[in-house]
This record gives sequence, structure tokens and C-alpha cells, in this order.
Amino acid sequence: MDRMTPLDALFLEAEDEEPGVSMAISSIAVFEGPAPTYAEFAELLTSRLPLIPRYRQKVRQLPFDLGPPVWYDDENFELSYHLRHTALPAPGSDEELSALMARLMSARLDRDRPLWEYWLVEGLRDGRWALISKVHHCMVDGVSGTDLYGVVLDPTPRPQPAIHDDWAPQHQPTTISLTATALGQLVLTPLQQVRLAVDGLKQPGMLAYRSWSIGRGLWALSEALWPAWPSSLTGSLSASRRFAFGRAKVSQVKKIRRALGGTFNDVVLTAVAGGFRELLLSRGEIPRENSLRTLVPVNLRAPGEEGIRDNRVSLMLAQLPVHLEDPVERLAAVRARLDELKSDHEIDSVALLTELAGREPFPLIASGYRLAARSPQQSVVTVVTNVPGPRQPLYALGRRLVEIIPYVPIASTVRTGVSIMSYCDSIAFGVTGDYSESDLAVLVEGIERSLDELTAVS
Repeated sequence: MDRMTPLDALFLEAEDEEPGVSMAISSIAVFEGPAPTYAEFAELLTSRLPLIPRYRQKVRQLPFDLGPPVWYDDENFELSYHLRHTALPAPGSDEELSALMARLMSARLDRDRPLWEYWLVEGLRDGRWALISKVHHCMVDGVSGTDLYGVVLDPTPRPQPAIHDDWAPQHQPTTISLTATALGQLVLTPLQQVRLAVDGLKQPGMLAYRSWSIGRGLWALSEALWPAWPSSLTGSLSASRRFAFGRAKVSQVKKIRRALGGTFNDVVLTAVAGGFRELLLSRGEIPRENSLRTLVPVNLRAPGEEGIRDNRVSLMLAQLPVHLEDPVERLAAVRARLDELKSDHEIDSVALLTELAGREPFPLIASGYRLAARSPQQSVVTVVTNVPGPRQPLYALGRRLVEIIPYVPIASTVRTGVSIMSYCDSIAFGVTGDYSESDLAVLVEGIERSLDELTAVS
């Protein structure tokens, strides 16, 4: 039995506070044909389950939030419930695939079972097939979710040998035992806090520097919490979603970086800003300097921690310059803003708050989150994730993986989110929208066009 971190639990609480909202992350892996049979893929997945313990565990929340939710073995685990099989209607184009993705991601995962589903999808054009993976955000973040491809798939066309599986489920913990353990932890929490404070006082110089840098970061973060300019990009959400996606090449981004400078993240965020600019203009709205503040997750894994599957992220709140028409000026503005946020230690501040939350009484953390969730936020307009995918080709039962198309969930008043993932030399932009956002194609085409404009001047 394992306990969730406060950050993992936050994504579970997000569903509880917003009826109809699903906090599952997902991606579409597209393969060359022909598609394997359901039985063939089930056999492959069965051979990988020993490497993914969470896939056979359920979540249980404690009474009165005395402690964080816990993972425990599902004694009635059935692979057939989690591995589904479907097919696209003809002609199996991107539009049909997007419609299927939106429909699948609109539904919540069943809390009475392990929080994941795989969908084997046949009928894509050109004889291709796809695997849609749907995993709750309390289990993985974008980086650790992508890492699962390296577990389930093979690095060569020849399938790897099956792994010996001696899994036997442990008995479900009783409510009494969970409650007693949580109460014991609550008693120990003050002692742990005192020990943490004493350890900090042993290194006063380091403590002073961390306090200064964290304070500077929190001040920068507080400035970013001012309301954004009102626009059609924010509002209430329904339970249904729309989805669309576009494509680019890693070589494009490399060319832009060589000519104009900046990081990979700088370039793709600039392209996203260009796409949102076109979306606002198409709706008859004026793109303003403070129209688009985005939440940008930042991976906190140290080298060697890539295989740890949980949420290890901080964030930046960046204002994207949708008011600038010139793409080169937009890139310069994005670079300057992200460099400023990094120098202000905003990422470090959020990471420290997350770390400290793990040392606080969980009832206090849960109550604080619920209070924040019930307060309408007007600062964040969208979320943009950028996850580096596998750099080498992967295979499923000898079929080559062609591309990975990511999906990011949306919640609160954020009606549109963008997820970016690279794989080998390809880049996919997945755009999630509330069902009311019927013009996602304008945003997707705008992102692609903005990247093309930067490429043209590079």
C-alpha cells in the first residue's frame, strides 16, 4: 500500500470539486499497419504489467481527509476491462480520430477500478492503427506518462521476451487500519516540522539564500495572479470535450533556434501565441498584452529519476505576447519573459511549496485546496505543456510507431489547452477544448502557420 503525495492527490480532488470534469491525461500512438488482433495486444500488455504496478492498483480516500489517498491492489483486476477495442468510421482521417479522442476523454475513469484505459483503434487511413492511452493525472504527469511507452513498447521490431509475473494481490486495508495509521502520522507531523526547522538552522547561510530566492519567486508569482483581460477564452466548462491536432518537425524548431536563438520551449510557445492571436482575431476580439496568461508545467526530475512514475512538476505563469503581430518580435518577447521568470525563481518557489505541503497535516492541505477550487480564478487563461517524447523509434509487435499525439485535460475556467510532444523528428500539437469551442481548427492552423513564419525568416 502506498500513499499519494499532496500533488498527486490534488488532481483527484480537482475532479471531486468540478462535476463532469475528467482529469485524465492521454495520447494517441499511431502505428504502421496491419493492426494486431485484440488477443495479440492483450498478450503483449499482460507481459508488461509486472513493470507497471499502478495498473493493478485502485485508489481509496480516507474518511474526513485524515490522510492522503492510498493505492492498494485490486483483488479483482481484469485486463479486459481496461483494454478496449474499437474502429474509426471511414475514411479514418484525422477528423474521425479527433472525434473519437474527444468522446473518450469526456468520460471520467471509474474510481472503483485502476485508473487507466487503453483503446486499440483500427481503421485509420493508409492502413494504420492507433493505441489511445488514458491515465489519471493522479498517477502520472506528462513526462512519466510518456515514459510508459518505453515500458509497453519495444526498441526494435523484435518483441522483447515476456517478464515473469508472480503478482499476488495483497488484501484490501480496512478503514480502521487506514484511519489509525493516518492519525499516527498526524501526531508525528509537528515533530517532523520541528526537525526540519532545526536542520535549516544548522546552515544559516543556505537558509537565508533559499528564503530570499523563494520570497522573490513568490512575489513574482503573486504579480501573475492578477486577472487576465476578459475574453472568450475563459468561462464555465461542460462535461464534453472537443479535440484537434496539428503537426510540425523538430528540424523546423532547430533551424529557428540556430537563426533566432532561444530554447525549444521558447519557439513552440511562440508558435502557440501566434495560434491564439489568430483565434482571437477570428472571433472579432483584440489580442491584448495581458490576454493570454498560460500555466506552463516544468519537469523537476533530476538525472536518473526519469523512470519514477508520479507527478514531479513545478510551474511558470507566463504571459504570451498575442498582441505582437511580428513572429520574430513574439519570439524575443517570449524569451525575455521566460528568462525573467527563471531569474525570479518562480519555479523554485512553487517546487518548495509542493515539498512543504508534504510535511503539513493533510486535512489542512485538502481544506485549503477545496477553498481555492471554489474561488473563481481569472488569472490563467490556458495551459501549455511541452513534453519531449522518445528520440528513437519504438515498435509494438513489430509495427513501427509513427507519431504520438498528446492530450492535456482542462478544468476550472480554462476552456482550451495545448499539449506539445516530440517523437523522433516529428512534433504533434494536441488542442483540447470545451465542447463550446467549435473553432479549434483555427488555433491548430494558426500554430502551424506561426511556426512556418518563423521558419521562413530563419
